[in-house]
Amino acid sequence: MQLSGKTHLYAILAHPVAHVRAPEFFNAVFEAHGVDALIVPLQVRPEDLADVVPRLKKIGNLHGLVVTIPHKEAMVGLCDELGPDGALVGAVNTVRFEPDGRLVGDMFDGVGLVRGALAHDIFMKGKRVLLVGAGGAGRAIAFALAREGVRALTIANRTASRAAALAADVAEAAPGIQVSSGPPDPSGHDVLINATSLGLHETDPLPVDPDLLRPEMAVIEIIAATEVTPLRRAAIDIGCRTMGGRPMVDHQIESQLRFFGEIE
Repeated sequence: MQLSGKTHLYAILAHPVAHVRAPEFFNAVFEAHGVDALIVPLQVRPEDLADVVPRLKKIGNLHGLVVTIPHKEAMVGLCDELGPDGALVGAVNTVRFEPDGRLVGDMFDGVGLVRGALAHDIFMKGKRVLLVGAGGAGRAIAFALAREGVRALTIANRTASRAAALAADVAEAAPGIQVSSGPPDPSGHDVLINATSLGLHETDPLPVDPDLLRPEMAVIEIIAATEVTPLRRAAIDIGCRTMGGRPMVDHQIESQLRFFGEIE
């Protein structure tokens, strides 16, 4: 790709940033669509986010941001306007810089995961799902699962109060779905989704006990930094259908590019 002063620049904000693979995914899509744009990774500490973002929007050829761990929820408070999923979820992963200086944010993780799962023949409608993780991505996924029509949704989180709060929010938004918080026990569930960062490193503890997995379960990881996490490896060995984090990214990128106004 040939860069010039006309190239639209985007940044992905993360901390840490070394594991982030989104630039290679996004830049490949920019090139495939013939879009003169480039995304670069920036490491921004949580305590610096509120200072950094207003400075970034002053860069005239920086047109927006992709936001990942741990900034998705904090970014909401820095936006002037939220799209429908961003407002519902209370977290954003994509921010557009408007010509008048306003920041418009929305969330695409949930739709990306559901579309990616369908492409891998993992169906959510009518299923019992255990979601581990109630952060920004977990919140987006929880609301998307309810919208998809899961039969029951159990939310587990290291801080139990966050899981309970998210379960209450989803139950209010989707009263026809059985939603609860509980331990990270996949027993009795059809689908397990790990929406935590556990698995980025080989030394991380597993988010669930792999001895509780059964071959008829589907196991999904949202981590795209590595092809096969320890949890997914254990699930494959047991005979589970699995999906890594790359499809969630792939199946939301075009929606994000439309949000940015880069493609029709």
